[in-house]
Amino acid sequence: MDSPQAVFAGHAPTQQIARSIAGEGERDDRCPVAAPAIGCYSPPVYTQRVGFVVALYLAVGCTATPATPSEEDASKASASADKPAEGDAKAEDGNGRKANTQGRQGLKQVPPPEDLKGPPSDAIKTESGLVYKVLRAGTSDDRPALQDRVEVNYTGWNAEGETYDTTEGRKSRNLLVNQMIQGWAEGMQLMHPGEKARLWIPAELGFEQKNRRPKGPVVIDVELLAVQHAPPTPPDVAAIPSDAVKTESGLAYRVLQPGTGPEKPRAWDRVTLSYAGWTSDGKLFDSTALKERPAKIRLDSPSVVPGWIEALTSMTVGEKRRIWIPESLGPRRPGTPKGMLVYDLELLEVVERDEPPPPPEVPADVAAPPKDAKKTASGLAYKVLTPGKGKDHPTAASRVKVHYSGWTTDGKQFDSSVTRGKPAEFGLGQVIKGWTEGVQLMVQGEKTRFWIPKELAYNDMPGKPAGMLVFDVELLEIL
Repeated sequence: MDSPQAVFAGHAPTQQIARSIAGEGERDDRCPVAAPAIGCYSPPVYTQRVGFVVALYLAVGCTATPATPSEEDASKASASADKPAEGDAKAEDGNGRKANTQGRQGLKQVPPPEDLKGPPSDAIKTESGLVYKVLRAGTSDDRPALQDRVEVNYTGWNAEGETYDTTEGRKSRNLLVNQMIQGWAEGMQLMHPGEKARLWIPAELGFEQKNRRPKGPVVIDVELLAVQHAPPTPPDVAAIPSDAVKTESGLAYRVLQPGTGPEKPRAWDRVTLSYAGWTSDGKLFDSTALKERPAKIRLDSPSVVPGWIEALTSMTVGEKRRIWIPESLGPRRPGTPKGMLVYDLELLEVVERDEPPPPPEVPADVAAPPKDAKKTASGLAYKVLTPGKGKDHPTAASRVKVHYSGWTTDGKQFDSSVTRGKPAEFGLGQVIKGWTEGVQLMVQGEKTRFWIPKELAYNDMPGKPAGMLVFDVELLEIL
């Protein structure tokens, strides 16, 4: 995993564990977090403090799937769920075996089934090595597919009979099938709503795929309560159809449903929309239908897919479009799908916001530090633009409030709290090295320009601003 300082991604230098979709509300899509769930590869969830946020993986028994910028299941699981409790107690499980009655802290221990160590002769084995047995027949002919969401009750045991996760005594879980461990995902697709089944999952189809615990084979009793089907894959995802409208940027679109009014969002407005996204080979990677709620995003959030901004600002409320986005206009977060992406967007609501202030002018000396700039032993260069009135300097442990703007040396602005109209607050121990060092040189009220060499910035990390970076920073307050 990248170190927290190394992965600060470019806007307000802050490391936030995040949740939400790309640009939803005030939040950002640049911080995937995976949380524990029984056999579930929990999807990334996100939030934005301000600007780009650090990518921090906290998976315990799960992992984030690439390019799914929004699911809520992961954030609902406890990050402590995979920690073993001290002094696990043992008791008879009713079958003459010793059962762990405490296990992980706060997790109920459910007595394991008698056939934990080996499936019975009437169990069915698939080609992959999964073994399953229907414990109770389902009530319909429906079955979940790999991209569907399911509501389930379950209990999982490791090879020693310890319960490593369960919904018993808790609410049922809503999970995406394609984010489960391979054996569980295969088993789910064999089930019908109302059915209860026992799955014997070999190690190679379980957590060992991602070097997670529990090690070895696992047994899961699962009850399928309901299935929520993913949107069907459009027939034209592989290539842009001839009747699609193409723009100069390379974006293509078709209007699937006309809008109901003339109102169009501006590039800084907030919108509510429903969407689904597919790769060109037909794989669904995100959908509001599977979250059971529309998305609310601010179009000037740095996390919003650039192709979305172009499409949505030309749509009217009530309109539904299919858009084909070239890679150059696609998601910018590392780990997201590459190549052409296809989205179905439906604009539900526009909330007007005040027009933001114009971006700061590009510094004349953005390409290199001037002769009168000071340079520290680390290679950081700086120049005081406006002297401060305070006397105290922040420390590396301080939390500060600042206004800032950042440019690459070719003059391209990649972030600015000024244009957002809201100062940033963050801890100096949570930022790139150049910020940690530089802001400690300042006093309250001071405005300074920093030339941060790449070694003190992102060191050419993929998806981050490359090379030396230039920041104008105004220290408003030491918190």
